[in-house]
Amino acid sequence: MKSIILFDGECVLCSKWVPFVIKRDPKAQFKFCSVQSPKGQELLKSLGLPTKDYQTMVLLKDGAPYYRSEAFFEVIKSLKMPWPWLRVFRFFPLTFRDWVYNRIALNRYKLFGTHNYCMIPTKDISNRFIH
Repeated sequence: MKSIILFDGECVLCSKWVPFVIKRDPKAQFKFCSVQSPKGQELLKSLGLPTKDYQTMVLLKDGAPYYRSEAFFEVIKSLKMPWPWLRVFRFFPLTFRDWVYNRIALNRYKLFGTHNYCMIPTKDISNRFIH
């Protein structure tokens, strides 16, 4: 089973994360699902997460959910070099890493902006998206 990254399709930063990962994921290990899509809403509900106010990226890997900084580090671990080297920052305590993650997440619309639409994948990457 492929890993699924749930992302906020209206967030500019989150939407840029998707092509960043695709470009560095030559084995196509990750699939993507916008939290605004029906499937995204269903997955959020099944995890007991809010379906309106999104505050975290979620990675579903082998049926286990990863949130915030742990999701980020799990994703980059599988990307082409040099990105896995960023995992050295895991030495910071989880509470600190998630505090930093939360500061960015809470201000992402102000810092990076929003789309009035979800990312529409091109034909060559459309099979990487769950609708």
